[in-house]
Amino acid sequence: MSTQEEKYQKRRLRNSYITSVISITLVLFLLGIQGLILIHAHKLSRYVRENIGVTVVLKDAAKDADIARLQKQLDFSPAVKSTVFVSKEEAATLLTQDLGEDFVDFIGYNPLSASLEIRLKAEYANNDSMAILEHQLMQINEVQEVYYQKNLVQIINDNVRRISLVLLSISAIILLIAIALINNTIRLSVYSKRLLIKSMMLVGATQSFIRKPFIQRGILQGIIGAALSCITITFVLYYVQSYAPDIVTIKDIDWFLLLFAGIFAIAIIFTWLSSYFAVRRFLKMSNDLIHY
Repeated sequence: MSTQEEKYQKRRLRNSYITSVISITLVLFLLGIQGLILIHAHKLSRYVRENIGVTVVLKDAAKDADIARLQKQLDFSPAVKSTVFVSKEEAATLLTQDLGEDFVDFIGYNPLSASLEIRLKAEYANNDSMAILEHQLMQINEVQEVYYQKNLVQIINDNVRRISLVLLSISAIILLIAIALINNTIRLSVYSKRLLIKSMMLVGATQSFIRKPFIQRGILQGIIGAALSCITITFVLYYVQSYAPDIVTIKDIDWFLLLFAGIFAIAIIFTWLSSYFAVRRFLKMSNDLIHY
């Protein structure tokens, strides 16, 4: 009879442990998916900003050596991501393709000017930075005009700001929910052993001695849950990438390592805190209330 009772208790503890790990895994998986959304939203916003073009129209009298020197200076500028030189002939060819007819033959000459097409880094793709750049470029003798769509830049930055605020708000809510669920999972796990805690107190065990195995078990559950959630997220990432390679990529391994490190940190910190305070609650609870 005692053997059957021991088997039942072991099976019950094992099922409780597995349930706790699964619950933590699911919560961390949800948190990780939100982290992936934030990473790709950040990458998308950078991509959009860095594709805002600034056209530097050059004077016809500008010499090739001066143009090459100007392009080299721009390439070394901290605000510039890339520059492309477009000659008069290339500009005419591109415009002919857009119009569908050769306008040079029609008017008898090429009225277009050579230019430099600049792509800025995301941090500088705003009206203030671009206005400073425009002022600096207009001081150069070879530059005739600087053109970019001010209204488009403002609209893009406003939309990126709004979307980022919404995503950060959602992430904060999901983080709070995750913390609450992890806390409840750990508390239920400790609650099932509340009588054992009181029994250990009655035989003279210190509070730190009683807390130690519960905290270790809680942290271990968190680590296992974090590992399982990271493995699941990796499979989801590979699966989604096979269907949408242009949207989801795994080239920026540093971002994903940072995400996985964050998942492990959240799992360890909050399982430790939850275990500590859950055990502390039952250590301070009176014998009359512990049975309820």
